[in-house]
Amino acid sequence: MVAAQEPLQVLLELTRQMLADRPVDALLAEVTQALLRILPGSHSSVRLFDETRSSLVAGARAGQGSDSAPITFEKGQGIIGWVAEHGKAARVSDCLKDSRFIPAPVQGFAIRSLLAVPLMSNGEVIGVLTVSSPEVGAYSPDDEVLARLVANSTVPTLEKARIERLALTDQLTGIYNQRYLMLRLSEEFERARRTGAPLSLLLIDLDHFKQINLTYQRSVGDLALASFAERTRQVVRRYDVLVRRGGEEFVLVMPGTTIADAIDVATRIREVTNSLPLSGGEKVNVRVTVSIGAVEWDRLEEPEQLDRRAILAMYEAQKNGGNRVVVGEVPAIF
Repeated sequence: MVAAQEPLQVLLELTRQMLADRPVDALLAEVTQALLRILPGSHSSVRLFDETRSSLVAGARAGQGSDSAPITFEKGQGIIGWVAEHGKAARVSDCLKDSRFIPAPVQGFAIRSLLAVPLMSNGEVIGVLTVSSPEVGAYSPDDEVLARLVANSTVPTLEKARIERLALTDQLTGIYNQRYLMLRLSEEFERARRTGAPLSLLLIDLDHFKQINLTYQRSVGDLALASFAERTRQVVRRYDVLVRRGGEEFVLVMPGTTIADAIDVATRIREVTNSLPLSGGEKVNVRVTVSIGAVEWDRLEEPEQLDRRAILAMYEAQKNGGNRVVVGEVPAIF
């Protein structure tokens, strides 16, 4: 158990940290550590809603058990889920006597008292901040006030990160947009130059998609695009970066990937797209195929040149009837 420190000093330092230009994960780690410095307890966490707003996933943890596998809570599940659902704090003196409590022995630490406060933004719950103790009756009303102050210090940072993420996200599909593509591609080029790792790119276009928009209403095409993005995300690897460039065109950035492996992924995308129709809404299923241009960085090109090669390869796939993968030619060196 960590002894509580002078709250004002810790809160001032936390506020200073929240203003720093650092990754959100690092700032959330500061939040969990600050909780254990000003409040009694052995474990603290910040949990945030996932994209579906149905599950609370661990954004950061500190104290005992922070190295164990994190537990995800559904909205309304357990005390933490209750706080997320109702937007109210929960100060529990003895969790074993609270019907909302769900024991989880695998987490590696005991919980008897728990203090959980919602992270609120514009009247909406975006996450839950918690601290727990193995002792009964560990938290007072004053402790709840301190926890709320920490929560209030945290929300602006989370909102800033959300706004930045929205600026780089395609609103229709929920994946990254063209603006993010050029930023990320430049980063991956620098990393590949530094490490000598391969880097590949797929340019994916849905064949004859404009005809779908002509045949059905535009909303059907939009739903089909979102369905394609979701299905493709399930096929690609966790470190690949899927981007919607615009219209029916998508890009997959593949760090550390040779052209042979890129072709394997492209083939999986083509096959899974062919195998099942895309959902265009209630009672409407849309069958599509894809043309894919696949290229590997030749270590001399700039990002724009690699991108151009992928586009030309995709055009070649379409020119030959679509529903195929074409590897872009490596530029000649004179």
